[in-house]
Amino acid sequence: MDFQYSQEQQQLADAVGRLFEKSYDFEARKRIVGSVDGWSPDAWAAMAEMGLLMIPFAADDGGFGGGVTDLIATMEAIGAALVVEPFASTLLGGRLVANACSAAQREALLPGVIDGSTKLAFAHAERASRYALNQVETKAVKAAKGDGGWRLDGEKVVVLHAPMADRLIVSARTSGEATDAGGISLFVVDPKAAGVTTKTYRTVDNLRAADIAFAGATLPADALLGEPGAAFDAIDEAVDFATVLACCEAVGAMKFANEATLEYLKTRKQFGVPIGAFQALQHRMVDMTISAEQARSICLLACAKLDAAARGEIEAAERRRVVSAAKVKTADACRHVGQEAIQLHGGMGMTQEMKVAHTFKRLTMIAQQYGDVDHHLERFAASW
Repeated sequence: MDFQYSQEQQQLADAVGRLFEKSYDFEARKRIVGSVDGWSPDAWAAMAEMGLLMIPFAADDGGFGGGVTDLIATMEAIGAALVVEPFASTLLGGRLVANACSAAQREALLPGVIDGSTKLAFAHAERASRYALNQVETKAVKAAKGDGGWRLDGEKVVVLHAPMADRLIVSARTSGEATDAGGISLFVVDPKAAGVTTKTYRTVDNLRAADIAFAGATLPADALLGEPGAAFDAIDEAVDFATVLACCEAVGAMKFANEATLEYLKTRKQFGVPIGAFQALQHRMVDMTISAEQARSICLLACAKLDAAARGEIEAAERRRVVSAAKVKTADACRHVGQEAIQLHGGMGMTQEMKVAHTFKRLTMIAQQYGDVDHHLERFAASW
């Protein structure tokens, strides 16, 4: 199998690499994460202007008609630069809109996603849900005044990039029990609407997130996306999409960690020689490289399978199986590469002045995001 980029993909990879090298170096990132809002409108505008947000959406919806494989280079560059803007979160929300909505709803929502004017965040996880996508206790009921609107009550937790989102895509139960796959619906919600309370905070890797409470939030009738109670399959596929994007981001972060560690081993001297001359450290560096390459290989497979499933060429069970396998392997590699990078840097590896310390934090977060190793091992076994 050819694992090389096509000419167009390589051109995109080069362009994205130049963008982040020029305007998103480590010093620029530190200024961004230290700002009040925790993201850069200029960086976001540059990404949108380059057309990166158009890539995965159908041409009929104003996109490029690309697949997940066309996002690999962008996500790897985002991982290497430790970009904090809501790129993957917005694409996840857009994927839900593309999968669940009518043509009229897509026409209303996707243009803003594609041109960057509408940033999205997916509010789905709840305190009792762990990683179970079917565990939804937030409820939406028809408004009593009978105008077709909805009343939303419940709480969502750890909603990544919610503080800068223009709209929230919120899952809520319109029928069924708390753990039923059926009965889950999607709603588009203004985070500044009455009845919506947001508690924002930083995550360990310096992203911004929020816990969001809905207390009788009144939504118009057209806030419902797609058919009521039929959103689970769209959520399942979109979270797989986001999981693979996170894995590709991790591959880029691991590539940087390996390169930075190798350079440190070449320059740091002990007993009058570079510490990279010691064979024991060379072996550890080789093991780090192997882990990262294995993760990248299975990520490429997962991207290909996700695109094949979107075209109807494979069943959803096979998509789930390969995505979970990729997440397990990538999470293991994140832990191995991240921890070894810190160890081989010594005490300096944990200082805020070293980018490798921030890379370790991001790798640690990705290992838990969208399901940890135990969750995906169980999901892998259940998919057979």
